[in-house]
Amino acid sequence: MSHEIEQVLSVRNEIGEAPLWVPEEGRLYWTDTEASQVWSYQPRSGARESWTLTLPATSILRRQNGGFLLVTKTGLAFWERDTNTCRLVANPLADSKTLWFNDGAVDRQGRLVTGTMNYRSLSSPDGCLYRLDPDGQVTCLESGLAVANGIGFSPDGATLYVSEQFRGRILCFDYDQEAGTVSRRRVFAQLPESEGLPDGIRVDSAGGVWNAHWGGGLITRYTPEGQVDLQIRMPVPVVTCLAFGGERLNELYVTTGWYGMSLKEQKKKPGCGDLFRIRTEHIGLVEPRFRG
Repeated sequence: MSHEIEQVLSVRNEIGEAPLWVPEEGRLYWTDTEASQVWSYQPRSGARESWTLTLPATSILRRQNGGFLLVTKTGLAFWERDTNTCRLVANPLADSKTLWFNDGAVDRQGRLVTGTMNYRSLSSPDGCLYRLDPDGQVTCLESGLAVANGIGFSPDGATLYVSEQFRGRILCFDYDQEAGTVSRRRVFAQLPESEGLPDGIRVDSAGGVWNAHWGGGLITRYTPEGQVDLQIRMPVPVVTCLAFGGERLNELYVTTGWYGMSLKEQKKKPGCGDLFRIRTEHIGLVEPRFRG
């Protein structure tokens, strides 16, 4: 099946990331990690907004009691949209000069699982997975990752998927939902070098794992068994993340970037950093809210 790719908004994000669909608002939120910005877009009205934050946000998630939870390079924070105020709530990396937080997802129990990376040496296996509980406690779940990037959970919450970006692979773990711990680390999918590096992950209602390929200009859907089910060739090379939205959750919103590309390269690939939409036959899931 061929997929029509629609260029929805020209926003020129250097690294657009972490799109989040909020059904009750009919609105998509996402970040530009290099500009410390959050963006929003409401398809029905065409309205779009952006906020420049005091923290360099890399991922945005909802809180159960209102407001948002941010993963930022310098820690985990709450953000109030109406006042555009950020409050740092945890930063176990405060004493590190080489690590920062990257991506995150909320589990079915309302806890955040987030990953870290060595931003000075991307191939160094210094990345970890952390869990942030609603009471603010932070626990290290796993270590030894060369950039822990896209994170997602299976529909039943029992499997955790993580892009280990600079080893070119997607890992999966058994996830103990009661304890909030991981075990049985294994390779779910290895990307060919020609297809770029694995970035953002979303899991659909049938358990399909969708991955954005940084530098590869691709989106891949894997079956729950790790087999390639379909691929969509994007018009830009830096594809960062995706989210299901729309009334039926069958519209795939895709963030992109132009980080690391020369002006000449960008001119050859117009649309780098813009927001795209693809209507699919697959139905997504509403991302859980953080219970803190």
